Formats: sequence, structure tokens, C-alpha cells
Amino acid sequence: MERRDANGGPRAMRFDTKLVHEGTRTHGATGDLVPPIHLSVTYDRFAQDPTRYYYGRGENPTRENLETCLAALEDARFAVAFSSGQAAGAAVLSLAPSGGRVVASDDVYSGTHTLFDLFRARGVRVDRTDLADPVAAAGALTDAVDLVWLETPTNPVMKIADIAAIAAAAHRHGAVVVVDGTFTGPALQQPLAEGADISLHSTTKFIAGHSDVLGGALVLDDPELRERLVGHRTAFGSVPGAFDCYLVHRGLKTLSLRVARQVSNARAVVDVLTASPAVGAVHYPGLPEHPAFTLAARQMSAPGSIVAFEYRGDVEALMRRTELFAAAVSLGGVRSLIEHPASMSHWSVPRAVRLAAGVTDGLVRLSLGIEDPADLVEDLTAALAVAAHAEGTRG
Repeated sequence: MERRDANGGPRAMRFDTKLVHEGTRTHGATGDLVPPIHLSVTYDRFAQDPTRYYYGRGENPTRENLETCLAALEDARFAVAFSSGQAAGAAVLSLAPSGGRVVASDDVYSGTHTLFDLFRARGVRVDRTDLADPVAAAGALTDAVDLVWLETPTNPVMKIADIAAIAAAAHRHGAVVVVDGTFTGPALQQPLAEGADISLHSTTKFIAGHSDVLGGALVLDDPELRERLVGHRTAFGSVPGAFDCYLVHRGLKTLSLRVARQVSNARAVVDVLTASPAVGAVHYPGLPEHPAFTLAARQMSAPGSIVAFEYRGDVEALMRRTELFAAAVSLGGVRSLIEHPASMSHWSVPRAVRLAAGVTDGLVRLSLGIEDPADLVEDLTAALAVAAHAEGTRG
């Protein structure tokens, strides 16, 4: 959406204004402030001038509205929407040729583990390393590499990798750098501004924000890469439906408001966790003792609303005691969640691989919602106290 200043020159919108206005240009004679949802899967070519739309697997106006907004939020030229974050990830990995090499973070989403295994079977070499460790990252990027896959913050241990430094090193080898920023969303982190080539999102999470729609997106500037990714999406049929795009776009409008509350709630809960004798290490980039505290402060506008911690007792008992934190996978929604990665989100990851990445049997992950912080603090405090008492009684 183009705005003009008093002299007729272009005037850029700020982030929160883009959330509301990008991709919502008024259409038709009715003056709708909310664009209509285009459900048609095919289009009359002679009713268009010029002809732009052919078939829904390739083109859809509602999807394009969402893509326009997503691209604008990262000051990018393009966004490509997918049916899920997993579908978006598969499209990115398709950029690596058979016999090619991918360097990836060691601590990643379990679905990404599965994708790596599938592409290994197709002849793609995937080398996993701790890219949050500058020495390890430098060592991994000394050989030829086609694609670098960064997840930062990582799921679920909350490691932080230096996007700018890794992108610079990777580009010396001509590699494409993708950053999975699902844990932050565009409100807290802008990977393209740090030098990445592709910003990956599971729009299911913070972007849609209400745990009621699946989606994924890739945001980028390179037109050749965009053509390859759109071609993959069209050929594999991993397109989101029009109504799903509408829901993601509707949720997106309140992103900043939701994230601000979620971050505030996370800070309140971290105080409870660090004071509890039932809790060991707390993994949160907003804590000064986090190994990447300074980097996170530079690279992210806030430390986020995902908190992981080591629990010294029975994790299942703890999860059963919470009343407001639902024991469920996923994250970034308006309701707070508590999750045990070892038995839930990362159950399919081999135990040795999981432990090597820091995902222990006692690790618990919280996703903070937008509830009143006092209620969340009371709920978690009570659950920690009761679960700890039960452990002591059994002992």
C-alpha cells in the first residue's frame, strides 16, 4: 500500500500500521474494509483484463492479500504462503540439490528432524551442528555448502544463533540462508535485515495467533528463489485455502498487541520459575545469565514468550496440576500452554539425538498466552508447590 507525503513523495508505513493496512486494499463498488474471501478455484479468462488468474493451486486473490502483508512486515519484495510451516520447510529444502550439503542447527523442531531424514534419503547431506556456538558454526561453514538452516531461538532449548555472522560466512560459499523464526515472528525478529535470504514462519503460531488455522510462509527478496519456491508449491499442491489465508490475515492484525502481552507474561512467569526450588535451569533469552543474552538483545526486539526449564520432579504430575496452562503442543496462541518435549513435541526424535541437543527428560516448555499475568503466576505457583509436595510425600 503506497502512501504519499505533503510533497507527493512516498511515505513508508510503520510496522503496526502495516499489520492493519497491508493487503487490505478496498475492492469493488461496495467499499468493503475487509476484502472478500475468494473461494473460487478457477477463473473465467475472458472476464479479466489483463488475464492474471487461472487456477487456485497457482493463484488466489485472498492468498495474495496475505502474502502482500507478510512481505511488507519484513520490508521484503515477496512472501509465499503455504498450507503449513512443514510445507514451507519442505519447499526450502527442495532448493538443495541431490548430493548437495545442508548445514543446520542441532536443536530444531521435531518436524524439521523428519524433513532432514527424508531429504537425506534423497541424497542431500545434512550436517547438524550447534550454530549458536560461534566456533562450531565457523567450523561447519569452512566446506562447500548449498543451504544453511538456522533456527533461532531454537525449539525448545532457546539457543540463539548470530544470524548476521552466519549469513556472512555462508554467503562466502554461495549458500542460501534460511532462518526459522517461528518462536519470534516478525514482531520480534527480522532475519532478512540481519542478512538471511529466506525468513520461514509457521503462521499457525504467533502470526495467526488463535490456534485455529494451519499455515506457513517464506519471506524473501530474490525473484529467482521466489519462482522456484512457487513452482514447488504449485507442483506439490501445498497451497493454503482461501479461508485459511483469511484467518491468518485476520489474526495478523493484532500481532503486536498480542506479542507485547505475551512477552510481559513470560517475564512474570520467569520470576516464579527462578525462585522455585523445584526448578533447575531456566532457558529464557531475557535472563542475564542466558549465554546469548547480549546477542538476543541486539538481534531481537524482546526476548519472546517461550520459556523452557528443567523440572526436578514428575513432569506429568506438574502438567496435570495446572489449570490455566493447557497440556498441549504448539505455541504462540492466545491461551497459555505447558508441554513436555521429550514425550510430546519431540517424541519421535531419537533419545540420543534429543539429549545431545539439550532436550532432557525433565525439560518443560511454556508458551505464554494473553491471560492476566496474576492468574498465570498463581496457577503455576500452585502447581509447582503441590507437585513438589507430592514428590516429597512419596519420598
